[in-house]
Amino acid sequence: MKGLSILLFIICINLNAQQILRERQRAEVVDEMLKDRFDNLLPKLMDDTGFDMWILISREYNEDPVLKTMLPATWLNARRRTILVFYRNKQKATIEKLAVARYNFGENVVSAWDKEKEPNQWKRLIQLIEERNPKSIGLNYSDSFNICDGIVKTDYEAFMSNLPKKYSSRVKSAEKLAIGWIETRTEKEMIIYNQLVDITHDIIAEAFSEKVITPGVTTTTDVEWWMRDKVTNLGLETWFHPTVDVQRTAEELGNHLYAFSNRPEDMVILPGDLLHCDFGITYLRLNTDCQELAYVLKPNETEPPKFLQDALKDGNRVQDIFTNNFETEKTGNTVLKESLAQGKAEGLRPAIYTHPLGTYGHSSGTTLGMWDAQGGVPVTGDYPLHENTVYAIELNTTVTIPEWKRDIRVMLEEAGFWGANGFRYVNGRQTKLLTIPRVKEHQGN
Repeated sequence: MKGLSILLFIICINLNAQQILRERQRAEVVDEMLKDRFDNLLPKLMDDTGFDMWILISREYNEDPVLKTMLPATWLNARRRTILVFYRNKQKATIEKLAVARYNFGENVVSAWDKEKEPNQWKRLIQLIEERNPKSIGLNYSDSFNICDGIVKTDYEAFMSNLPKKYSSRVKSAEKLAIGWIETRTEKEMIIYNQLVDITHDIIAEAFSEKVITPGVTTTTDVEWWMRDKVTNLGLETWFHPTVDVQRTAEELGNHLYAFSNRPEDMVILPGDLLHCDFGITYLRLNTDCQELAYVLKPNETEPPKFLQDALKDGNRVQDIFTNNFETEKTGNTVLKESLAQGKAEGLRPAIYTHPLGTYGHSSGTTLGMWDAQGGVPVTGDYPLHENTVYAIELNTTVTIPEWKRDIRVMLEEAGFWGANGFRYVNGRQTKLLTIPRVKEHQGN
């Protein structure tokens, strides 16, 4: 109950209205969430995927991406060669969590190697395997899911050369088990996730305000680095460098790469600009990914032009079409195809490129389009939707603006949760454009 009470009644410090845990409390939360995942989630995943043994092998500073998500809060890296063995006995309803290491792997995984009794680490691993005689042994290798391809060539070869031949045919790719571990969110994690996204929204709201932006002076690059500094000052991290870009009457619509690599740097932000950002943070081993829009008011304007407000509504409509097509066990390519067809039938011009989100920003699980693969994504797009997963609902729609004599692209991204009760946004979504400056109603401007 100690960890759960921390989750529900967070002891925090207040920095510019952002509620951020101190490092010690963060560690307690991380370890409590890990214990819950090991004890309650992992047995179910192993049963569902048909593995009774899962082995993860890593060396210090060259960690398997899956093992990295299992590190105790006070471990920033694996130590020497770390080998984890998970053994599931479904009949006895037990799961053993063992480390073939000189010391316990935190409080959740106990050491199973006494080097004085057996100096050879590989031989001790084989003893553990032979004592349990597993029917199916999972290793983390995968052609298509990069996060699930964590065992390096030398460790794989060493493992297979030491493994008795009778077990060789039992070794299989743990791809589905690793994906399940990475993509599945627990109830405790979802309590935390809401706060993460709220913090993300608050940082964007401050960045897109008169506190940061002086039209005619501030540049897009200035805002990007302000966001980086804000995250650092809060004791958080970003998992990618934020981007800020401008759409205005004098600029032509670029391709999808415009917002990421082709946009001009240091564009001075001017009244009448439509601003867009792409921004995400890392906190408590979870990640956010968010894109929002803001309008820079011209003198005497108290709200964005109606044509831009209507354009945002088109973007929200694409979101609704897309998420309404979510269905457990439906593949990402099917959801993509249905959503694009429905959007186009309604006269919209959508593009969808949604990805799993969680312990990694671009995580493992169902891929629902890529900006350059609107016809579907082989393999990862054929992977089915599972419950208790989070996605960065990332998409856009192109809208013709006669007043500007050009097209604009309404680019949106919000964290969304798919569960037993259907779809919901983790912490809401943008339905109104932010304004720079904020309107001061008591002054009528």
